[in-house]
Amino acid sequence: MFPLTDQPHHYHAIFEAAALTFGAFYYRWLQQRAGVSLGSLMEGGRFAVLLGCIFGAAIGNKLVFWLEMPHLLPLFWNKSEVWFAGQSMVGGLLGGVIGVELAKKISGVQSSTGDGFVYPVLLGLIIGRVGCFVAGLEDGTYGVPTDLPWGIDFGDGIARHPTQLYEIAFATGLWLVLRRMRDAWSTQSGLLFKVMLCSYLLWRLWVDGLKPLPFDYGFGWSGIQVVCAIALLVYIPLCLAQWKKLKVAA
Repeated sequence: MFPLTDQPHHYHAIFEAAALTFGAFYYRWLQQRAGVSLGSLMEGGRFAVLLGCIFGAAIGNKLVFWLEMPHLLPLFWNKSEVWFAGQSMVGGLLGGVIGVELAKKISGVQSSTGDGFVYPVLLGLIIGRVGCFVAGLEDGTYGVPTDLPWGIDFGDGIARHPTQLYEIAFATGLWLVLRRMRDAWSTQSGLLFKVMLCSYLLWRLWVDGLKPLPFDYGFGWSGIQVVCAIALLVYIPLCLAQWKKLKVAA
């Protein structure tokens, strides 16, 4: 089955572009359904939030990738094109969150904006992981060897955990759960996003233990796992605090 092509990076690039495109269009459609016009998205606080999300995600995407691969920095630090290589969903997600919060501070936006990004993020994640799966060994998101019957040979003769498919299944399941809880949580704006974020960080903290370790930060943890743990220390208390408000209101 693998490799599917002699240029797997092309497949990955196509799916990556599709993830960004469909995620953006889905966000726009959801905003339109909520009564937000295209013009209002492109002005004032909403536009600042979008810019913060885009630039924050782009920066976080690269920073966390290099935290995952610090051993490569001494070899390639002086090659400018290398700094634009590599992707990290965790970095993009957390960078986007930080960028949005900074943009809200600067523009004076007080309301929560995260819930509108939940389903576009999950859609982009699902599409992007299809590209990761198709790219096989080239992408580096495959799992460690396994004897389980669903292990997949990505082209090196070794059956491995298809962690890309695990993540597609996880994101789909999380989407369904959050859709079911959306109305019940509607009185606590931002809770839906916090639950999505914490759920994904917990997931990555676990599933990255099934992937080859590029650089050991201690205890067999990768850079992404360390970032997830730190982010969870911040966001789990925030999530629980808002959850308690929901319970009190009920």
